Amino acid sequence: MTHNRLAKMLFNDDSDDEFHLLATMIEEEEMANEDRTPHRPGSIPGHAVIQRDRVQGNDRLYRDYFADTPTFGPRLFWRRFRMNHPLFFRIQHAVEAYDPYFVQIRDACGALGLSSLQKISVAFRMLAYGVPADSVDEYVRIGESTATESLKKFVKEIIAVFGDEYLRSPNSSDIARLLEINSDRGFLGMLGSIDCMHWKWKNCPVAWQGMYSGHIHEPTIILETVASYDLWIWHAFFGLPGSLNDINMLERSTVFKDLAEGRGPHINYSINGHEYTMRYYLADGIYPSWSTFVKTLSSPQGNKNKHFAACQESARKDVERAFGVLQSRFAIVRGPAHFWDQETLNYIMKACII
Repeated sequence: MTHNRLAKMLFNDDSDDEFHLLATMIEEEEMANEDRTPHRPGSIPGHAVIQRDRVQGNDRLYRDYFADTPTFGPRLFWRRFRMNHPLFFRIQHAVEAYDPYFVQIRDACGALGLSSLQKISVAFRMLAYGVPADSVDEYVRIGESTATESLKKFVKEIIAVFGDEYLRSPNSSDIARLLEINSDRGFLGMLGSIDCMHWKWKNCPVAWQGMYSGHIHEPTIILETVASYDLWIWHAFFGLPGSLNDINMLERSTVFKDLAEGRGPHINYSINGHEYTMRYYLADGIYPSWSTFVKTLSSPQGNKNKHFAACQESARKDVERAFGVLQSRFAIVRGPAHFWDQETLNYIMKACII
């Protein structure tokens, strides 16, 4: 109707004002129709497409670290990836064989996607340095969301592939080796040291902060471990709120599950003419006075007691050293945790332990 009235006014010189008014109305109507037209800039509304040149990023990464004559030698590779080349390639091949996500493929347009070197390198860089996901975008040419996804998948695959081998209870040969070494240190029947570590949780949900806050007065998650003299963490129980102490943690732990079910290893040793069949762990003073724990003396009197306290405290530092090495090699567990879901934090912690 508006167009018909406009056509009639073209032949009427006395209606210039009305003509301009209707022309303005037509223009506004067309603009309104354009606003109602759905815009489809891409598969995700509002998603900005950045041409990162992923192939160039992969070539640069390969020349710097994985070529026959790399720009950065083995020493810097160890420093930045926390391992040597053979171990890195072993992990790469195992992860690629387990999950096709890490295999380089072409997209629907025929362009090469991200390589396993890029995805795994980003995951290691985030674990080793504790950096945000977008901090490696400029060098590796990988987006923030893809880097986060690569990290989450990588830690899951590490546990799935290597967890049964490195996160297991000691077998017969392991027990014999541990007993022999600890016997030379003066502790017959000792399998390791037990203690707990708190990991701060920066992005803990507000509704959970009271439950996860303890003596540190910040939300934390507790890790209970048993470590041997060679820093082998063969027991890792992680995920309980930081408001608990070591005793509460022990009541929920699985460290004595096999022993309670009668499936513990058989151990026989003799001390001062007395026969013992119970394995034990070195612990600090907060742990209960059980036969499976050997604690130090709070106020030793006499040379004999002082010598025992000094030896116990020295040997119990094995688990403390294990915590220190874990945090020094993987800064992500030294600083506050930035992920929202606890399941991801559990995977990250166990992957770093492996």
